[in-house]
Amino acid sequence: MSSSTSGPRLRGRRTECETLDGLLRNVRAGQSRVLVVRGEAGTGKTAMLEYLRDRASGCRVATASGVEAEMELPFAGLHQLCAPMLDHLERLPSPQRDALRTAFGLGAGDTPDRFLVALATLSVLAEVAEERPLICLVDDVQWLDTISVQTLAFVARRLLAESVALVFALREPADQTDLAGIPDMVVRGLGDGDARALLDAAIPGRLDERVRDRILAEARGNPLALLELHRGMAPADLAGGFGLDATSPLMGRVEDSFLRRVRSLPAETQRLMLVAAAEPVGDATVLWRAAERLGIALTAASPATAAGLIDVGARVGFRHPLVRSAVYRGAQPAERQEAHGALAAATDPDADPDRRAWHRAHATVGTDEAVAEELERSAGRARARGGVAAAAAFLERATALTSDPARRGARALAAAQAKFESAAPEAALRLVAIAEMCPLDDLQHARLARLHAEIAFALRRGSDAPPLLLDAARRLEGLDPAAARETHLQAIGAAVYAGRLSAESGVRRAAEAARAAPAAPAPRPIDRVLDGMARRFTEGPAAGVPSLRRALEAFRDEPLEDHEATMRWLLLCPVVQSMAVFELWDDDAFRGLATRAVRLARDAGALTTLPVALTYSAGVPLFGGEFAAAAAVIEEADAISAATGNAPILYARLLLCAWRGDEAEAREVIEAGTGNATARGEGRVLALAGYATAVLSNGLGRYEAAIDGAMRGSDDDDQGYAGPSLAELVEAATRAGRPELADSAMPRLEERTRAAGTDWALGILARSRALTTGGGAADALHREAIERLGRTGMRVELARARLLYGEWLRREDRRVDAREHLRAAHEMLTLIGAEAFAERARRELVATGEVVRRHVVATRDDLTAQELQVALLADEGLTNRQIGAELFLSPRTVEWHLGNVFAKLGIGSRRELHDALPERPRAVA
Repeated sequence: MSSSTSGPRLRGRRTECETLDGLLRNVRAGQSRVLVVRGEAGTGKTAMLEYLRDRASGCRVATASGVEAEMELPFAGLHQLCAPMLDHLERLPSPQRDALRTAFGLGAGDTPDRFLVALATLSVLAEVAEERPLICLVDDVQWLDTISVQTLAFVARRLLAESVALVFALREPADQTDLAGIPDMVVRGLGDGDARALLDAAIPGRLDERVRDRILAEARGNPLALLELHRGMAPADLAGGFGLDATSPLMGRVEDSFLRRVRSLPAETQRLMLVAAAEPVGDATVLWRAAERLGIALTAASPATAAGLIDVGARVGFRHPLVRSAVYRGAQPAERQEAHGALAAATDPDADPDRRAWHRAHATVGTDEAVAEELERSAGRARARGGVAAAAAFLERATALTSDPARRGARALAAAQAKFESAAPEAALRLVAIAEMCPLDDLQHARLARLHAEIAFALRRGSDAPPLLLDAARRLEGLDPAAARETHLQAIGAAVYAGRLSAESGVRRAAEAARAAPAAPAPRPIDRVLDGMARRFTEGPAAGVPSLRRALEAFRDEPLEDHEATMRWLLLCPVVQSMAVFELWDDDAFRGLATRAVRLARDAGALTTLPVALTYSAGVPLFGGEFAAAAAVIEEADAISAATGNAPILYARLLLCAWRGDEAEAREVIEAGTGNATARGEGRVLALAGYATAVLSNGLGRYEAAIDGAMRGSDDDDQGYAGPSLAELVEAATRAGRPELADSAMPRLEERTRAAGTDWALGILARSRALTTGGGAADALHREAIERLGRTGMRVELARARLLYGEWLRREDRRVDAREHLRAAHEMLTLIGAEAFAERARRELVATGEVVRRHVVATRDDLTAQELQVALLADEGLTNRQIGAELFLSPRTVEWHLGNVFAKLGIGSRRELHDALPERPRAVA
């Protein structure tokens, strides 16, 4: 240690200590801070956490530490961190309170969504921090159970205005991606001077200069290596010999150094240390019970304690994780099995049945049906608590312990399904391979085929998945008709995603197979959706519309009685929403579906599906001309995707950029999206990119580029974007002087829009026909387009209809009439934020002789997307706690956002919000 005016600091860590001191100052000032301390083993990450703990006077400190043997026990790390704070549970809303209690095994209940658990964790931390600043220190994150890391990563990204610090220590290299993007501090080796001083302090006797140089070179400034590499070396080695093994990795040599020290202890002490290493919780009571069963005396701990390798008190702790791993890995398999057997016998089967089952599994040699059954029961309990990853681990181990081939196949299939659900598709594929080698019945074979196809779709979302899903659906038809029809719908959806990159007209093949499948005796809404989509893709857009409309009504109004039904509805909703927008041209249905999808996802805390629901729902304010509200929804979807470790969904952002006319950003998003989609075989994105390019280019007046984009958007009748792309093609072709292209597009556009028959569809048709018609007929069509679109919520399309009518009137030399419509179009497009189209309207107005005033941006546009969402919900009368539950924020952060809103709008209370937001966007629930 060295000292400074600010107090004791770690040797050679001035910059790191200043960073940690600044973190503490900010938290004491009421601001949240999150930090990932990264570094190799032994660089001092734990010392950094201890430095924070020692200096956190006046703060409450909560700690957790990952243990390698405990990685698959669900919520183990989170429970360790939150257990001392559970007295605050009663202050939480009941859904959050119940979710957390169920996750921790403190009460029974339905399986909690893991992100509702995350929201409850955020609420608990915020509640505790109301009393005094809270410092949460999480060590050895690389060994924390997966769901705990995901939960804490979500919390870290939602902290803002609470007096909370969340600091993680993560060993590098690591495959941990959940913490990506969170501010970090890399802890490297000490500088030469500090390394030499630390080594000299650790070795008080004579040290040969050549040995010193050798140790310094080998340690590369790693503090633990500097303190440990020389241990176990003979005095002759220190005086001039060369006892270091330079052929093994550094941490391997440090671990070997610890192991040498352990092996110098009495045999009984070594056995006790092995039991402690195999017991992940550090429960001294369990340790002593296990030791008693093995005939190990209480005094056996004394030599290890005296050597500074282990500390046995109320809890059992090792000096460093490498000591634990050295002890465990250095033991023979039979010795490890003996230790786990004793721990299993010492673990209360009622209080901790899952940890007992895990120990029994590790104590078993060969196969054991009784242990496998116990692991199956543990898997069921883990799934009930929301620990799908833990359930997968239990089932995987149960598979390995199963001798009966049929049972082994069934367990491998269940384990593969759980691995897939826990976002581990590669591991699922390995278990699929095991199941394939076992005798399965026909239904199991069919389910295995479906799982294999689902994994392929999840991994690539490309052209290889549709035929696999189609094969699985056919296998299921005579075995589980309901599952078969659901799989047929999956196959059609996968083919729609593959689009033009799907081989052999994949969508039509999938639709034909669905129509040939046995009909549902009592059709569910999902069956009506399947029938409607199958007809649309076999008989054409016009034939499919009536069936799809009936399916849409049934789907939108479907009663959802349980969590499983809700999740199935949410997974299917994006496909149905897409059909509502671009096949049925039904803005009311789209708004209803979007609102319900987001509401259900929020109520269920389903952040896995919420970003998808939000992305599609962003289309409501987007087409409604409320770009700020659309951006807020997209930003929330992206934030949740980042918090859950999923890639952002580009669909809505790409369209928003195109409609805004932000060429640089739109081109960047389009290029990135098409590149990734081509690599995966996701042809639907290529069609979307073409449509977006057409919108962008038409706004900019680059009509040849718009033609190219619109043709790409409508090529091969790509599902979802052909209709709107054809409308863009007609406009671009007429403006570019290529009427033959417009004429060839009109019949296809007319088929789609007349079949839909809505004001939106017929308004777009009238607008497009007006461009290809002359004289009085064109005038009537322009007016019809404005009238029809005015009855919809499609403000962007209405504004464009007025722009096109004004342009036509100017070319007809009716300047006074032209100014009226161009002025209205310019005002609407400017307020909406469609800058390229607004500029096009401005140029036309100038050409009529109009003087166009500069638009003054409203103060509301200065609000961030998050502030706008908070302001809208506050204006609806929601409390801070209710807003926090809606947006997955703490009430304190909501209050902080509202303070910013009031300052920017120049108001002093919620009562003034409504008048300060005169152009209120249509909110998406």
